[in-house]
Formats: sequence, C-alpha cells, structure tokens
Amino acid sequence: MTIPIQHCIRTLRLKVKPEGCAWLNAAAIEVNQVWNYANEISGKAWRPFAGRAKWLSAYDLNNLTAGAAREFDFLGSATIQRINAEFATRRNQLKKLRLKWRVSRGPRRSLGWIPFKAEQLKLKGQCVRFSGKAFRVFERKRLSGIRWKCGCFAQDAVGDWWLCVPVEHAVGQVPAPKAAVGIDLGLKSAAATSDGVKLEAGHFYRGIEQKIAQSQRRGHRNQAKRLHRTAARRRQDALHKFSNKIVKEYQSIVIGDVSSLKLAKTRMAKSVLDAGWGMLKTQLQYKGQQAGRSVQIVNERNTTRVCSSCRALTGPTGLDMLVVRTWKCTECGVTHDRDVNAARNILSAGRSPPSVSGNESTLFAAPPSQTSIRCAARIGAEKAAA
Repeated sequence: MTIPIQHCIRTLRLKVKPEGCAWLNAAAIEVNQVWNYANEISGKAWRPFAGRAKWLSAYDLNNLTAGAAREFDFLGSATIQRINAEFATRRNQLKKLRLKWRVSRGPRRSLGWIPFKAEQLKLKGQCVRFSGKAFRVFERKRLSGIRWKCGCFAQDAVGDWWLCVPVEHAVGQVPAPKAAVGIDLGLKSAAATSDGVKLEAGHFYRGIEQKIAQSQRRGHRNQAKRLHRTAARRRQDALHKFSNKIVKEYQSIVIGDVSSLKLAKTRMAKSVLDAGWGMLKTQLQYKGQQAGRSVQIVNERNTTRVCSSCRALTGPTGLDMLVVRTWKCTECGVTHDRDVNAARNILSAGRSPPSVSGNESTLFAAPPSQTSIRCAARIGAEKAAA
C-alpha cells in the first residue's frame, strides 16, 4: 500500500557550457562587491559611532542598495536583492556581526556565486536566459515542463560553472520490506549493517594520493583539482548507492554517533575524511525523511566490546586491538565479526527506550571494578587452598 504522495525540494545541477564562463566570472566579481558592501555596512550599523545600534534586515539592505544596478554592467536589481536576502539569512543563522569577505582575485579568491530569482531565469530555445545573456547548458531537457524556485549559478574549484535550480519533486512513501537495521561506521569497512552487509572502504582519495602529490610538485594545480573532484564524485556515488539501498529495504535505521570531526584531528584524519561518515549520515537522514523512514542516531559506546548474544564485555579494546577483526566470546563461545557485532549492538540500543530519570539500567553490562576483581581472585585462591 502506498502512503499519500508528499513533496520535497531537490536541486538540479546542470553544467554551463564553456562559452558562458567569461560572462559569469565578470558577474561574480560584482556579486562580491555587493556582498562586501552589505557586510561592511551591517557591521557599522551594529557598532555606530553615535546613535542606537541596528541589526540590518534584508529590507534595510535593499533600501541602502536602491539604484546600485545602474553602476553595474552585469547585475540587475533583482539579483542585488537576492544577494541581500542571502546575506541577511546567513548572518541571522550564524549570529555574527560580520561574515567572511568574498575575495575576487588572488590564490585565496572565493568561488563564484550568482544568485537569481525564479522569474529571472527563462527558457529560450535550447538556451537559458539570465540578465540579458543566453547560456547553453548540458541536459537542457531536464528543465522542460517544470517550475523552479530561486536558484544560483555556482562555480566549483576547477573553474566550471553549474546552474543550480531547486524544483519541487513528488515522493511516494512505500513501506519497507524489512523492519530495522543497525549501521556501524568504520575505516576497514566504511559501513557495516546488522544483517552482515558491508560497504567496503573505497580509498577514493588514498588511491590517487600519489598522483595528486606529483601534480602539485610539478605545479599542475588544475590537474590536482580535477583529481580531487574525481575522488569526491566517486565517494559521493558510492555513498548514494548504499544509502538508497538501505532506505528502500528498511523502515527503521539506527546509526552510531561516531564523530568524524573529532577523529579528523588524529593521525587517522585522511582515512576518516575519505570514508565520508558525515555525508552518509546526512544522506540517510534526508532520504529517510522523504521516504517516511525512522532514522535514529544512538550512543555507540562499548558496542565493539559487548557480545551481541550474551551482553558480556569480552571483545577487543584499545587502539592496539584494532587489527582484531573477528573474536570469540569467552562467555558464550559465539564468534563475532567486529563490525557486524557492533552494528547489532547499535540496533539493540536503538530499540531500547531512552532513559528519562537517569535511574534505568544500561543496555550493556558494566565492566567489573578493580576491587571486585581482587575480591574474586582472593576468594578463588582461598577455595583452591582449601
């Protein structure tokens, strides 16, 4: 049975053909000028030399920039209003007096960005028309027969321009064939499920790290950027395929709360960032929301050590024991795969009700204290002596 159709917003990314890049590069410089003006005037308004401080809104910025389009060669008033609206939104979101300045030239220049309103972008034959300029894009047919919202032209690190158009998409929510799954994130396997399915680490960056280093030593910066983009696309493609499979098969999804930001500060940083844990969590969350799934992130403490059969803390522990991929529980004798066992414990943690008062018993058995260990050893010695 299909649940009633819901709507979500998805962004179409269409690559702009090279002949329009020069115009977009020039327009991006004017966008940076408007952004930096809004950044400067907003800071001065909040800390004036005299009078009362004021937090400028998008409406205030529009009044201050009225008539500025006459001084620009590429931007219109509607684009300036979109820049002001985006600046005000980001400033309110981050709660900062000033945001980062947009740099137009030099090695640290900001990537190009040109926002527009929905009515500014029009289809004309095989082209799209914006601000009096016609652009040809790849996969132009994807824009036929749809209504888009406010979007932007965005530039990537290689220098290519992309037309980003948000569109409303209908999603039919269908019940999943399986009930629940736990997912453990790791480095040997990027993800392992409680059913034994694994997403092996692709080594997307590690596999071409030597090529990137050689390109940088030779001064081929564009080639190095293209290699980085290739690694990012391969990683994103693998994670999309895995997350789509999980969302289609399972109704309830439970993930461990391993922090890639904290581990990125250790010597495992390259491998952690190459695995893309944060990207996978984000994909599962928004895809699960669109498909009507339950996605839960739980504490994964001791999930590797605890036996998923008898709940005894008999598994390997410490950095030196990371090489142990399979282990046998000394209490019940069951042999476990390290990652699959952790995924099963994560699933169990998601099924247990959360503690409200803090007095409930924990899911896993607490490790014995040193005092209890010494007492047990003394009692055993006395029994042996008797």
